Amino acid sequence: MKKVVIGVDVGGTNVKLGLVSATGRVLARTHFSTKNFTHSKTTLINAIIDNINELTKEYGLKKKNISGIGFGLPGLIDPKKGVVKVLPNVPGWHNVALKKIVQQKTKLPVVIDNDVNLITLAEWKYGAGRGYKNLVCITLGTGVGGGLVFDNHFYRGPGYVAGEIGHFPYQDKTFERYVGNKTLTQLASKRLRRKITEVSEVHLMAKKGHKGALKFWKSVAEHLAPTLIGTINLLNPPLVIIGGGVSNNFPFFAPKLKSLIKQKAMPVQGRMVKIVRAKLGNDAGLIGAQILLKGKYNALSQ
Repeated sequence: MKKVVIGVDVGGTNVKLGLVSATGRVLARTHFSTKNFTHSKTTLINAIIDNINELTKEYGLKKKNISGIGFGLPGLIDPKKGVVKVLPNVPGWHNVALKKIVQQKTKLPVVIDNDVNLITLAEWKYGAGRGYKNLVCITLGTGVGGGLVFDNHFYRGPGYVAGEIGHFPYQDKTFERYVGNKTLTQLASKRLRRKITEVSEVHLMAKKGHKGALKFWKSVAEHLAPTLIGTINLLNPPLVIIGGGVSNNFPFFAPKLKSLIKQKAMPVQGRMVKIVRAKLGNDAGLIGAQILLKGKYNALSQ
């Protein structure tokens, strides 16, 4: 049997795990709720280990069949030291030596990185960015993150925190505060004059042709445009990939967003850039873990 990688995508709501082949195919998946284990980092780590053991047992895998474990986490990560500096949406995670802890418990090689970095790797290698030497990938969800590829090199920056597009100053707050899930549900409730608890509700309304919902997604494009235009003017990427849960609404906000970019970006940059939706969905983080562990785009590269 060819070796597989165990990918672990840690989110504020769910932890997704998968077995990923050497060609980036997800062979098996499982998940569990993060919220059941947020009272301490130890219980969450143990829950991840338990699910890894169950998944490998179910598919009859022994250690010789596993190349290692790759983690994607939603926060500030030091991939060189294998330390989680902080997870903003998961309480109690400050300077956690996750790589060392999991390696000791599993006796397997472990790599860790920011979750959006892994999504970017996956989309670049196997998804919407395949064949591009330069691109920007942003994810829109509970938080807003970004990943950068320059001249076929994945760029993390010397502090391993490059690409934090969600923290660009925007009006009197940050970009994330205007296009994250929490804000979008609040804005939708106000605009549609009904209680909205999930962004998916506005998606379904727009899908059914609800005029107010369709207008709402055009207004979201107006919030997205300034930060994307600034990024495009600065970096001149030929491709911008938009992923995350909010990207399910790409058909509703993309036409307006593309129009604004063409109108307001600098002429050369605006003509060159292509705006596309991510292709790999919920599997992207798992697939990115496999790419990271393979070592071609290792944790030390900048």
